[in-house]
Amino acid sequence: MKALRYRVEHETRYAYDAPVSQSWQRARLTPRTLPWQKLLAHAIDIDPRPDERHDGPDAWGNTVTHFGLHGAHRGLRVRMRCEVEVGARPSPAAGEAQPWEGVRAALARPGAPPALDALRVTEATALLPLSEAARQYAAAELAPGRDWLEAVSALMRRIHAEFEFEPGATTVSTSVDEVLHERRGVCQDFAHLMLAALRGWGLPARYVSGYLLTDPPPGQPRLMGVDASHAWVAAWSPRHGWVEFDPTNGQRADARYITLAWGADFADVVPLRGVILGGGAQAMDVAVSVVPVPG
Repeated sequence: MKALRYRVEHETRYAYDAPVSQSWQRARLTPRTLPWQKLLAHAIDIDPRPDERHDGPDAWGNTVTHFGLHGAHRGLRVRMRCEVEVGARPSPAAGEAQPWEGVRAALARPGAPPALDALRVTEATALLPLSEAARQYAAAELAPGRDWLEAVSALMRRIHAEFEFEPGATTVSTSVDEVLHERRGVCQDFAHLMLAALRGWGLPARYVSGYLLTDPPPGQPRLMGVDASHAWVAAWSPRHGWVEFDPTNGQRADARYITLAWGADFADVVPLRGVILGGGAQAMDVAVSVVPVPG
């Protein structure tokens, strides 16, 4: 498959009711460089101009832009612009089936760094505690001896079929159990549900954030996640490595998916987070644009 090129803009604006005297912020707004993804150009513009700024990796290898403003201001604008080229992800290895129980067992044996990386995303987190309800939800797909890739793909498709995409139905603090009860939410909720379902059985999976090209090919349905950041899941097996699943749209990630950051849950990939002194009430507005670049 030919690599596709995109221009991405991600702008966040804050307006404050009262002056902010100090602001310290962290932005995860630099797409990752991966074997199938090249970052061709990138800029983060901050207004007001920060008094201090530096970039560095976090514990997951995401690039974080740290900046501080030490003068009074009534608003903050952070605009990321980039051009990125995305090719085909590696196809899962063909061959003999790998029972999902074997993936879990492989983590108990000393292994290479990829296995250690996978171990980090089998445990509960503050934002995503282990859920017995999510564990039971996945039980139907994890029949004894079922192939891992087949089982995880079936779980992804089931979430897509049984849950309604409804912006505004949830918040960042909505629990997995609430999503299971209401059967609706957004991409973050469906990714968290899939993570909790897999981790409940000891299977490693991480949260992936990024962008999705939503203009469909002729005759194909329009995908969810329009004009916003998107979220999906990467699950690991020793045979296939990391494979990316999008439960919101019921498909594996392809060249339309631009990877921004990953971690154990949404808290590890928040595009912009910080602390301010003053400001009073605040209003936030986010705009995202993904435009194909003709090749």
